[in-house]
Amino acid sequence: MSQEITSFSVGVDVFFLLVGAILVFAMHGGFAFLELGTVRHKNQVNALVKILVDFAVSILFYFTIGYYISYGDHFFVNAAVLSGQTEGSNFGPQGLSLVKFFFLATFAAAIPAIISGGIAERARFWPQVIATAAIVGLFYPLVEGMFWNGNYGVQAWLEVTFGAAFHDFAGSAIVHAFGGWLALIAVVLLGPRLGRYGRSGKVMGILPSSIPWLALGSWLLCIGWFGFNVISAASTVAVSGLVAMNSLMAMVGGILAALVVGKNDPGFIHNGALAGLVAVCAGSDIMHPVGSLVVGGVAGAIFVYMFHICQNKFKIDDVLGVWPLHGLCGLWGAVAAGIFGLQALGGLGGVSFMAQIIGSLIIISIAMLSGLISYGLLKKLVGIRLTDEQEYKGADLSIHKISATPESDIV
Repeated sequence: MSQEITSFSVGVDVFFLLVGAILVFAMHGGFAFLELGTVRHKNQVNALVKILVDFAVSILFYFTIGYYISYGDHFFVNAAVLSGQTEGSNFGPQGLSLVKFFFLATFAAAIPAIISGGIAERARFWPQVIATAAIVGLFYPLVEGMFWNGNYGVQAWLEVTFGAAFHDFAGSAIVHAFGGWLALIAVVLLGPRLGRYGRSGKVMGILPSSIPWLALGSWLLCIGWFGFNVISAASTVAVSGLVAMNSLMAMVGGILAALVVGKNDPGFIHNGALAGLVAVCAGSDIMHPVGSLVVGGVAGAIFVYMFHICQNKFKIDDVLGVWPLHGLCGLWGAVAAGIFGLQALGGLGGVSFMAQIIGSLIIISIAMLSGLISYGLLKKLVGIRLTDEQEYKGADLSIHKISATPESDIV
């Protein structure tokens, strides 16, 4: 009887993680449509293809290299060992470890999906595929293993020094800030799109192609995010409704702040929801819902304000604003977990403000170094940008030889 109960419990956890993996996988459709709606019509096909191909390459390199770097396990054993049927196997019963891999792999694949939005409309296709392989196969696993598996002794040092390890429940810094700061380097190395800034430095407007597609991308991401956050518990025993509540409140805070600060702009409003969700990932398991509302609201304001600063003052042509959205809001979320996670502010405690600061700085430093290595080398060796003629023509026809509406183009 006890064996049957155990099998049932494991089976529930397998299904639980599988649902989470599917929800996060669906978020990649959100990334695709968010980019599709933001870029111009001549680059819509490229947006869709990039996200899908980057996902496939991410899974392949995370399977062959990345997961081993992060957790020390590889998949080059027989299926009996993989499914946990062999006694003494490192893999959980009933394929539990395999759905854990699927879930974590969708997180890893989010990194190139984040970067894709920043470098849109002028990046070459195959160099980006190579960069994806390097980032997901090598650079991201170093950070993931360091903070989620205790590799290299960094977490142990933080706990001894500051009384608590770096806390990032669902990846505000480990996933989002890492992707956002890496994207910043890629965007700077690429340079702005043709016509984005005039000779005198005047900002030239490039309008999104479709607000409805952009909105659909935001909705898909918001829905999938509850799998991203809640199922980061990794088991039904550890799952908490507090994570769902905090995610909801942070999303609401992000929407309302972006509504006000962004002066009713629909692009800011739909991205404001994502800003709140990015920020709440780190402390969603320990903060009070009111704290999460504040964290999300601050993130929504950060996104709108810093999007303007990035585009208009710094003259950095980050097409979807991935550095403000993921890089800065992710950084804020990691730091905020060390503030609003404290018992004095209604949280559950067990966090250190200084550990959150130091951990965040380590992550963004590795991210920027990773960007310089991967995109810097590619730029020098093979080039990472379309020619002026190709960019003017559009990535759809230049790379994929077909537009988003081929029948209309024939007419």
